[in-house]
Amino acid sequence: MSKKAKKQQAGGTPATVALTAAGVEYTVHSYDHDPSHPSYGEEAAEAMGVSPDRVFKTLVADVDGALTVAVVPVAGSLDLKALAAAVGGKRAAMADPALAERTTGYVRGGISPLGQRKRLPTVLDDSATAHPTICVSAGRRGLEVELAPEDLAKLTEAVLAPIGRSTS
Repeated sequence: MSKKAKKQQAGGTPATVALTAAGVEYTVHSYDHDPSHPSYGEEAAEAMGVSPDRVFKTLVADVDGALTVAVVPVAGSLDLKALAAAVGGKRAAMADPALAERTTGYVRGGISPLGQRKRLPTVLDDSATAHPTICVSAGRRGLEVELAPEDLAKLTEAVLAPIGRSTS
């Protein structure tokens, strides 16, 4: 491994290391995380001055006994029935937060769809393709990565499906 690669690994998160290794174009955005903010995703959108439609949260669900990653806009919520259908399952429920953290290697509020400890099936809400770039967690609270939705889908081998539900 080159000195540059070692230095990047030392300063990056598994998500940014994975993006760099894949040669994908991305931008890192950092902000001071406020632990009292009620929503990690809305906080990220506000702090970066980005529409909540372009900031996506990473949720871990249990679909018929298998952990599955759902990536949906922070402006809405996850439709569990649609998620189950997108991966050929019957029923989905949110995963136990401690299990999600152990499996992905990230803390809640900082779970990235990229660079997870164990690669999980991933579904990206199809609304992502309406934007040239979207933001997802870069692997810790207060750190987001902006990239093309096509790159995210390719790197995570995500299925694109309408799994987000508008809350407005």
